[in-house]
Amino acid sequence: MRLVKTKSAREISTETIKMLRPYKDKVHTITADNVKEFANHKRITRQLDTKVYFAHPYHSWERGLNENTNGLIRQYFPKGTSFEGISQEKAVQIQEKLNNRPRKKLNFIAPIELFNKQSIIVFKNNNVALNT
Repeated sequence: MRLVKTKSAREISTETIKMLRPYKDKVHTITADNVKEFANHKRITRQLDTKVYFAHPYHSWERGLNENTNGLIRQYFPKGTSFEGISQEKAVQIQEKLNNRPRKKLNFIAPIELFNKQSIIVFKNNNVALNT
């Protein structure tokens, strides 16, 4: 999670690159909305050596993980919340809570556990299993 001052395409691409560069080897694709904030998607593609895809309008299920995560974030920041008084440190605290929160979809494993696991992840019937 990263707070931005504006929704300009330049700032969004800059912050996206800064945020994901340390994980460049793990970022294979990015799926974005068809909004002007992602007008610099080619810059993101070049800097992160990844592909950027765009969801079809009104097809939120094409960005399911993002939509689910937005819902979880809304538990802390309800719709209409002003972000003016919220610090980046507060955003990071919430990010850490969400990353450490076990998910039913992941067999009640926290996303951070899967991310840090060096073993292979096997998906079976929409469930996640770890080969150890």
